[in-house]
Amino acid sequence: MKVIGYGDNVVDRYLNKNKMFPGGNCINFSVYAKKIGINSAYLGVFGEDVEAKRIQKALEEFGVDTSRCEVELGSVTERCDVNINENGNRVFVQFDEREELHGIKILTDEDLEYLREFDLIHCSCYAEEESEIPKLQNMPGLRAFDFSEEDEYRTDEYLEKICPYIDFALFSCEGMKTIEIKKLLEQIHEKGVRYVLATMGSEGQMFFDGIEYYHGEAKYIQAIDTMGAGDSFFTAFLMSLLKAGWSRKQQATKEMIQNAFMFAADFAANNCLIEGSFGCSSEL
Repeated sequence: MKVIGYGDNVVDRYLNKNKMFPGGNCINFSVYAKKIGINSAYLGVFGEDVEAKRIQKALEEFGVDTSRCEVELGSVTERCDVNINENGNRVFVQFDEREELHGIKILTDEDLEYLREFDLIHCSCYAEEESEIPKLQNMPGLRAFDFSEEDEYRTDEYLEKICPYIDFALFSCEGMKTIEIKKLLEQIHEKGVRYVLATMGSEGQMFFDGIEYYHGEAKYIQAIDTMGAGDSFFTAFLMSLLKAGWSRKQQATKEMIQNAFMFAADFAANNCLIEGSFGCSSEL
C-alpha cells in the first residue's frame, strides 16, 4: 500500500519562539501517513534555499520518497509566520508575498505514470494545483482533496474545478451551524464527490457518504501545539479506511467509518503534544 501528497511545502515560522518547522498540507499528509506505517511519497517543487533543504532533510528522516520532486533554481520556500499562544493555538502574523516563491508542479506524462502506482493521491487548495487536478481523472487509486476553511475555496467556480475528479473531500467547518454543514456536504456530493468529511473543532466531525451522516467526537487534551491538528486527523482517517480495505472498488462500510473516527481522534490528539506539524525544529 502506498500513498502520496502532491502539492505545497512551506516552513512555519514561530516568531515568538524563534523556531522554524517544516510543513504544508501535502507535506504533513505524507509524513503522517508514514508515521502511521503506510509507505508514502511527496511530489512537488522545492525552492533553492536553506528552508527547502530543511524540509527535504525532514522528509528523508521520516523515509518519505521525494524522488520525483523538482528544485526550481533561484526560487524560495513559502514562509508562514505565526505566533503560538499559551493554549498552543497559532495566531497568524503575515503572508509571504515575495516574488521569488517557487511555482507549482506541472504533471508530465512520466509523473502521471508514476502516480498510477499509488492507492491514494492527496492534494490541497493551498497547493494551487487546480489546473492539474483533471489529469488525475483516470487514476486507479483514490483521490482526496482538502478544501480547508476559506470561502474562496467554496464557490461554485472553484468547486467545479476539483469535485468531478476526486473521491474524498475535507472541509474545516468550525463555528458553522449543523444545518449549514449538512447543506455544504450534500452540495459537494451532488458535484460528484463520493465521500465528504467536515471537521468542527471541539464539536467533533461529520461524515457523509451520500446516504447517511456519521458523527465523530473530538478527543480533549492539553495541547502543546495545535499546528497540523486538522491535517493529522484527515490523514489518519484516510489511512484507517485504506488499511480496512477501502478502495475505488470497495466502498467504506459503517464499521470502517466508525473505527476511522476513533483512530483519527487519537492520532490527532497525540500530534498536538508535538511542536510544529511533526517536529524537526530549527532556529530562525
